[in-house]
Amino acid sequence: MPLQQGEEDGATHALPDVGLRARPQSLILTFLGNFVLWRNVSVFSGSFIDVFARLGVSEQAVRSTLSRMARRGLLNRQRHGRRVYFGLTPHSEEILADGERRIWETGVINLDDDGPWTLLAFSLPESWQRLRHDLRSHLVWSGFGPLQSGLWIAPSQVDVTAIVEELGIDAHVRVFHAHLGPPTETRQIISDAYDLEDLAGNYTSFLRRWDVPNPVPEAPDDLARLLLLMTEWLRNVRADPRLPLAHLPEDWPAVRAQKLVEKLYGDYIGPARRIAEEVVDVVPTEPQGTEAHGG
Repeated sequence: MPLQQGEEDGATHALPDVGLRARPQSLILTFLGNFVLWRNVSVFSGSFIDVFARLGVSEQAVRSTLSRMARRGLLNRQRHGRRVYFGLTPHSEEILADGERRIWETGVINLDDDGPWTLLAFSLPESWQRLRHDLRSHLVWSGFGPLQSGLWIAPSQVDVTAIVEELGIDAHVRVFHAHLGPPTETRQIISDAYDLEDLAGNYTSFLRRWDVPNPVPEAPDDLARLLLLMTEWLRNVRADPRLPLAHLPEDWPAVRAQKLVEKLYGDYIGPARRIAEEVVDVVPTEPQGTEAHGG
């Protein structure tokens, strides 16, 4: 299951005058997703420090975040001589692949206005507070909104098997896939289960920051801009349940925001890759459970 947004520790960091505030772990995951995923390489710890210094993240914050991610199974640590390198684990690969899929395949625009909805009903003892919280977090991640007490709904056919099995609540959950019927109206369901003002506000803030002639002028180069852009965008993507566009207010800001991020990514990725090739030291990832000691 992908990492939830609230699971990471530590202070937020970004360039001083940038509205975006991102935790070091979010920025590191963005870097790994764009420059390490699918390459089977590990990155020198000093390279992480060099990259994130341009975003105002201190060396101490980078080192502590890398160590914490390794302890949590998000990074694989290996040593070559005196240098320590960090690579992906199966868990972090799953997280990054999910983010990549959401950004470039799924997107935030849902043009299907007559698809099935997923209804999930649950009844958990009041004493299971932590489990209730975990279930709600997983449901929000998967695009569900609370329709009424113990009943959540998502605007697509969602497979929740992994969520239910991970939490061990099979006996306490009922799942249905259904189409809405009269007198139920889609717009009313959306209004009841989701905070449209908050969702629109996320995209409006994104557009205000990035849809300008010179976005983030404080950033030193396109690598820094790319990392800030994609970290913020993925945060919006994860928070968006992909409600049917036909039932959303006119001029829904996600449409313009998605087009913008595709354009800016195209502008930044070439220069960002060239910078990364110059400053990032990588080695082939060793099989997990072994540690390289070469010079």
